[in-house]
Amino acid sequence: MIAAEPTTPLIPTLTPEHEELQRMVRTFAQKEIAPIAAEFDESGEFPLDTVRKMGRLGLMGIEMPEEYGGAGMDTLAYVLTMIEVAKADASHSTIVSVNNSLYNYAIYAFGTEAQKQRYITPVASGEKIGAYSLTEPMSGSDAGTMESRAVLNAAGTHYVINGRKSWVTSGPVADYVVLFTMTDPELKQKGVTAFLIDADKPGFIRGKKEPKLGIRASATSEIVYENYEVPVENMLGKRGEGFKIAMTVLDAGRIGIAAQALGIAEAAYEASLTYSRERQAFGGPIGQFQMIQQKIADMKTRIEASRLLIYNACAAKARFKATGARYTTEASMAKLFASETAMFVTDEAVQIHGGMGYSKEMAVERYYRDARITRIYEGTSEVQRMVIARSELGLR
Repeated sequence: MIAAEPTTPLIPTLTPEHEELQRMVRTFAQKEIAPIAAEFDESGEFPLDTVRKMGRLGLMGIEMPEEYGGAGMDTLAYVLTMIEVAKADASHSTIVSVNNSLYNYAIYAFGTEAQKQRYITPVASGEKIGAYSLTEPMSGSDAGTMESRAVLNAAGTHYVINGRKSWVTSGPVADYVVLFTMTDPELKQKGVTAFLIDADKPGFIRGKKEPKLGIRASATSEIVYENYEVPVENMLGKRGEGFKIAMTVLDAGRIGIAAQALGIAEAAYEASLTYSRERQAFGGPIGQFQMIQQKIADMKTRIEASRLLIYNACAAKARFKATGARYTTEASMAKLFASETAMFVTDEAVQIHGGMGYSKEMAVERYYRDARITRIYEGTSEVQRMVIARSELGLR
């Protein structure tokens, strides 16, 4: 009997090039980012200097071809980068994620050659900062209810945009934005259109900076559009394709956030291992106690399961590039499991550290706060479960 072809992709293996990249990013992150992470978390200042350095290393456009300022590598290389940067500081990894998988990927997948040259190249090289703007104050997971509007002028040369967008990561410092807004509100999701926005034009107003629980050095704000004029050639894709573009891009983004969550979990786990070996209680290290050992075992198992789901999603994305088969389910499973693993592991890490784990003197307190957002942005855990279940049930 001939075995059926597998319906899920094989787990990719690391090549020597991947291993070299991983070592390079780990060294850079631990030397340049980890020592300043607590300071930037406290101040909430955007870490522009290290972002520029990451750009020079090719980390702000890992999957982009070299002709667009990128490193020309694959999704697995991006994942390895995200893990190592997130282990040093989740805020830095959020900036890497937005630039790579939400901003650059959107333009690369759906943009014209002129758009790629103008809007990817400076961002992939780290010269400029990109942002992705979908959410509004009254429109989160349901994009069909967004209230912002883009209206074509009488001459047919520009769209005039009005509205308020919220939770724009890198919004306070972004040079360019991939914006999703309504051109045909009566069509709901099918009336959403994407545009490439220059932040230095009249009518682009940066709103209040969000005072966040975690990833505090990753600047987030509202952006208000007041009669902002964008030329028709800045439309990304076709009119009404915005929702499709947004969802396609979020598949890629969810792999990045899964990798971020894994990096946070690994950092908390490694800190817990060290503390369990060094902390003395009742005549020996606390790691000798079964309850601590149970925590360590559960943490490690969930971390490695997350890694396999993320690698599986990388392979699915590679298959998408070759065949066009969507990888939504694989990306959602990776994001769901890894983000909930990050929350579980960081919570256990605080518990293992006891009172010290609740203090800002220990990094696990920051890991705990940073982990929480991974269950919310780029699709909440509830949305991921819905996506996975509807796929399995064959529902639209």
